[in-house]
Amino acid sequence: MIQLKNVTLRRGTKVVLDSASATLNPGEKVGLVGRNGAGKSSLFALLTHVLHEDSGDFSIPAQWRMAQVAQDMPETEQAATRFVVEGDTTLLAAEQEVTAAEESGDGERMAHAYMALHDAGAHDSVSRAQALLMGLGFNNAELERPVNSFSGGWRMRLQLARALMCPSDLLLLDEPTNHLDLDALVWLEAWLRRYEGTLLVISHDREFLDAVTTVTLHIEKAKLNRYGGNYSRFEDMRAEQLALQQTSYARQQEKIAHLQKFIDRFKAKASKAKQAQSRVKALERMEKLGPVLAEADFEFEFREPASLPNPMLTLDAVSVGYPGEAEGDAPTVIVQGISKSVMAGQRIGILGANGQGKSTLVKTVARTLQAINGQITEGKGLNIGYFAQQELDVLRPQDNPLEHMIRLAKEVSPQAREQELRNFLGNFNFTGDMVKQAVGSMSGGEKARLVLCMIVWQRPNLLLLDEPTNHLDLATREALSVALNEFEGTVMLVSHDRALLRAVCDEFWLVSRGGVEPFDGDLDDYQRYLLDESKRLRELAQNKAANAAKEEQAAAAAALVAAKAKPAPDAPKLGGAEQRKADAQRRQELNEKQRPLKRELAEVDKRLEALNAEQAQLNERLMGNLPPAELAEMGKRLKAIDTELAEREERWLELSEALQALDS
Repeated sequence: MIQLKNVTLRRGTKVVLDSASATLNPGEKVGLVGRNGAGKSSLFALLTHVLHEDSGDFSIPAQWRMAQVAQDMPETEQAATRFVVEGDTTLLAAEQEVTAAEESGDGERMAHAYMALHDAGAHDSVSRAQALLMGLGFNNAELERPVNSFSGGWRMRLQLARALMCPSDLLLLDEPTNHLDLDALVWLEAWLRRYEGTLLVISHDREFLDAVTTVTLHIEKAKLNRYGGNYSRFEDMRAEQLALQQTSYARQQEKIAHLQKFIDRFKAKASKAKQAQSRVKALERMEKLGPVLAEADFEFEFREPASLPNPMLTLDAVSVGYPGEAEGDAPTVIVQGISKSVMAGQRIGILGANGQGKSTLVKTVARTLQAINGQITEGKGLNIGYFAQQELDVLRPQDNPLEHMIRLAKEVSPQAREQELRNFLGNFNFTGDMVKQAVGSMSGGEKARLVLCMIVWQRPNLLLLDEPTNHLDLATREALSVALNEFEGTVMLVSHDRALLRAVCDEFWLVSRGGVEPFDGDLDDYQRYLLDESKRLRELAQNKAANAAKEEQAAAAAALVAAKAKPAPDAPKLGGAEQRKADAQRRQELNEKQRPLKRELAEVDKRLEALNAEQAQLNERLMGNLPPAELAEMGKRLKAIDTELAEREERWLELSEALQALDS
């Protein structure tokens, strides 16, 4: 188990943990929650020995294997599948030991190396890695693409897959849902529920925490408080505790007031001095309870729109996608045939599996992309507030918040004074020197708040929000939910935060299979749809790849046969007897061509059967207690069998395709 006893932890001059204690048992799934800056990431650094406690006792089992998502952006030309396979550190070490053992020529060392490789699961490592990748949203065509060819968000998914690939007793996940769509998020929840080790996860997604965790560890005022149950249960229990604390505080204040009143009244009287002094000592001994101070929750509201056109906009046979890479290239259409009207006051949640075109649709409505076909008619006075999935699409890293607001004010309200802009930024917790801090040095949550601030200033009547909760803590997400519900305009929302979708949206559009249709079910129905759709897409990709391989092999076999066959000159039409004789001759020639192929195919069949039998026998013998020299020889033989099996299976396919081509 993991134990912290009276641990004090500092980062610089800041005390992150102050005499904090907690126990985490093996196999528990723990949600680590607390305000931004409370010390969640610092606790992770303590667990991974990046930081060390300043005082107190901290222990974690020495034999525990640990896995976590690397935060650096990978830079490599390595294929995605191999990159994830190497996340299995046990397998990687076994592969390296096999290579070293073979080079040394030490039979006993080779025996142990082959056994370790077998135990590490080398035989199914590729399929395990690819299952993780496809669960996280990668398609079949992307499995062998170089890591460097993916965007930043997709590379972080690769890092997540790599962490899940690693065998572990303790898995640390810091905001794993930030770069995931809802389909990948649903898959990840199912995977983590099956995980058998101890899980510690930092997340601001309440439904994710509810689905995965069974214990909640709350960091507050440099203390660790453990609650049994998921996040919703934690909220209920904490509310009860706060209410009880407030009641106890109120009672104590009454008692203090009563004692102080007696002291003040009788301290000057000699006859009552002893009793008064007794009450002074009682007051000094009393352990003072602190009042329940409401935390400075972040709150904001959208200003009333200047106008509400109805409809806001109309899409007539619109196709959306991306222009060609070079001039003259045909555009890439993602979604087509969209005919929809967006009315004043609507709350639309845009759903769809990864890669179906949700963000492309939003970017087109936001005027960031041009529609490829069709007509978009905007209502008079339409004013769009757009929250891009990547905040830096609308922010300048080198500029500070005040400079962003000054530039925006020149476009929207030139009469605004600097002090007014400073006050407005203060409503979004940008106070003091923060208004002069470069945006590029800010946290993801601070950037998201600045984007919200800029949107609110513009007084939009149509909000287009593409994953607005990435990097927002739970309190800020709650504030956004409240503000959206009070907003008088129209909302179009893409989000993997199901709590926000449930709270804000009253209707859903489903972007799927190149079109947009109403989705009549609720989010639970949608989660089931996502799992079915993900399975369908994986099977489709696998079938497509298999069919393409078969077509390629058939074409190659046909070309081989055609090259060997002698071209026949145009023959004159024959009579009945002559035709039968010619047909018989052609059948004989065909049989002669097929005979060696059939003979070789039978030999390959027989050899495959023998190899499979020998492989099964060797695997069974490996389970026994054998001398090192024999184990080494068996390891070499298994490796040779794997290689020959692959070659023979490929030849079997070539021969089968060649025979099929001749029959045609």
